[in-house]
Amino acid sequence: MKIQELHTLFLNCNGVSTDTRKVSKDNMFFALKGDNFNGNTFANKALEIGVKYVIIDDVEFKTSDKTILVENVLETLQALASYHRNHLKIPIIALTGSNGKTTTKELINVVLSKKYNTTATIGNLNNHIGVPLTLLSMSSDTEIGIVEMGANHIKEIEFLCTITKPDFGYITNFGKAHLEGFGGVEGVIKGKSELYQFLTKNNKHVFLNADDPIQKEKLSAYIKKFGFSETDSNYIKIEFIQANPFVKFKIEDVNIESQLIGKYNFTNLCAASIIGKYFNIKLNDIKNALENYAPTNNRSQIIKKESNKIILDAYNANPTSMKAALDHFSNLKDEHKIAFLGDMFELGKDAKQEHQTICELTKTLSIDTVYLIGENFYKTKNNANKIRQFASFKSLKENFSSIETKNATLLIKGSRGMALERILDLL
Repeated sequence: MKIQELHTLFLNCNGVSTDTRKVSKDNMFFALKGDNFNGNTFANKALEIGVKYVIIDDVEFKTSDKTILVENVLETLQALASYHRNHLKIPIIALTGSNGKTTTKELINVVLSKKYNTTATIGNLNNHIGVPLTLLSMSSDTEIGIVEMGANHIKEIEFLCTITKPDFGYITNFGKAHLEGFGGVEGVIKGKSELYQFLTKNNKHVFLNADDPIQKEKLSAYIKKFGFSETDSNYIKIEFIQANPFVKFKIEDVNIESQLIGKYNFTNLCAASIIGKYFNIKLNDIKNALENYAPTNNRSQIIKKESNKIILDAYNANPTSMKAALDHFSNLKDEHKIAFLGDMFELGKDAKQEHQTICELTKTLSIDTVYLIGENFYKTKNNANKIRQFASFKSLKENFSSIETKNATLLIKGSRGMALERILDLL
């Protein structure tokens, strides 16, 4: 079946799905394969639930006219998304970066939603499957699309751009994330910059943090750029005021008091502000959108539990974001501060050194007690009385009765695989 024909069928469906646990009646179901599952085996179940069509790539499971056999289900999903993107004919903003992608995407969405009907990436569905699903969730009612792109190796952003064909793009930053796949920080810069390469090659628009020397250098000669800076008068002037604990800043003559902690969120707020201005959102509406946005999903959430204040930042971690979170935590004026830090994943050959660097950093900071959790942190060399190490979450849990946490401010941060939000159940 040609992609045009499949797209016609798709337009008569109620969206797409890849999981029978979340499928809806009249969906188009794509029977994807994974390392531990074969979606083809769920084809009949999807039909029983009431989907209109099932896309399979195993002839054994073709049971009716509603079952469409293709050569490769994943490639068909991606091709359909690319075709649909052309069909939409709307502006699409793409963003990537080492840290802050999802928060920045959410901020851009709440700002632009003040004037436009937007469709944005749900959660962090930002990979070779998530990006096509995001595009296919956009309808004729969508006026602006916002697509988050994640990557852990070279050429991945380039590939996602060929599907998304963004008109605008923003890179949050270049940090020490996914070093194993990128082969080091230079690989990170090269991989993330594939977004800017696509935009400049196709004469599209770039949003940038003009105070980031890497971004500024890479786009120095490019004309179609719109950015922010604290010092460069060629861009929109934004002034950082404080982050104790919440970020306050000024754009033009308007002060904005956010519900986001840490100076590391300042540039995320700036990006949403200037993108809003570019799309003619009134400054007071930008202020209202940003001040009313509250983080969720374990991302810099502040939680009160009995006598404790908890900064829950357990969605993910890498050396750059870990250092930023610790610096912010150290600068808080709270009296009794405790940090629970989990292993940082996907660092490859740099894992040993990066975990040791964080361990050494904690010794110098204004934090009363530090608990390091995970195999990598357990192996770090440490002679500081304020640091305790646990090889696993299980070990921490077994010894938690010996940890005094009353009347304290806690930072909980680690990679997603550590699931350190489980500490909340121990308090």
